Amino acid sequence: MGKGIFGRLRRGLKKTRERIASSLARVFTGRGRIDEEMLEELEATFLQADMGVKVTARLIDCVREFHKSEKGLGREGLIERLEGEVASVLGSNSASLNVSCSPPTVILVVGVNGTGKTTTIAKLAKMLQDEGKKVLLAACDTFRAAAIDQLSILAEQAGVSIVRHKHGADAAAVAYDAVEAALARGMDYLIVDTAGRLHTKVNLMEEVKKVQRVIAKKIPGAPHEVLLVLDATTGQNALQQAKMFHEALGLTGIVMAKLDGTAKGGILLAIKQELDIPIKFVGVGEGLDDLEPFVPSDFAGALFES
Repeated sequence: MGKGIFGRLRRGLKKTRERIASSLARVFTGRGRIDEEMLEELEATFLQADMGVKVTARLIDCVREFHKSEKGLGREGLIERLEGEVASVLGSNSASLNVSCSPPTVILVVGVNGTGKTTTIAKLAKMLQDEGKKVLLAACDTFRAAAIDQLSILAEQAGVSIVRHKHGADAAAVAYDAVEAALARGMDYLIVDTAGRLHTKVNLMEEVKKVQRVIAKKIPGAPHEVLLVLDATTGQNALQQAKMFHEALGLTGIVMAKLDGTAKGGILLAIKQELDIPIKFVGVGEGLDDLEPFVPSDFAGALFES
């Protein structure tokens, strides 16, 4: 098993990879012929992994073409070709964050309740803190008292400061105070949490837009990142959330959480194919260190490697 970042990504995609590997193994049984029944099974496997119709069609075409022209290369050759196709879908997007030329860089984090948004914020804060950056958190999910308390606890665990108000306070007022504090204290990053009620609620989107406006008024060009945290285990529902948030807020990146708990890891491909939003980070565990910068070639390798 691989070590380091790739190893953790590979372990995170274990369920998805095992399902795909099982179908690919059956493709290479018998006399080396790939018939329509085998292709249909493989197609179903890709769809069950939530890769989406367009990506699945691309991969099945890739298998057909490979069998016609290069089947002598066998399973290893096909896997290499599929990895290349997946990496092509994902493109060469960089996991690096957009950074302001003059600090602080403001990162607005959005997502529905239960996606792992608050934990992801703490993971991102720790990652930046470990790089020697000064990080401040803003507890703008004032709708839930538990969200404020959870972020405060995680901030302490990550070793970063937090600006918070009481439960029910105006989220935009918290954002204003947090920006003032970030500027006064010379912070490198300000990470802003937001309310996570259902994405279909208009008032939620309007509240987040108000937070955006307040931040932009204090720091022109901010927020420099609008990151949506998605739960990989929700599959196609994650794609619908991404569409809604992107339309309302103009997302700059996706963080895919809970990748270690799903056989639907292909949803990253569907989102990139449909919306072309960069995948910036993936969550592959529950610890504060279990957030990885997204590297398309590593993801493709971890998806198919046996």
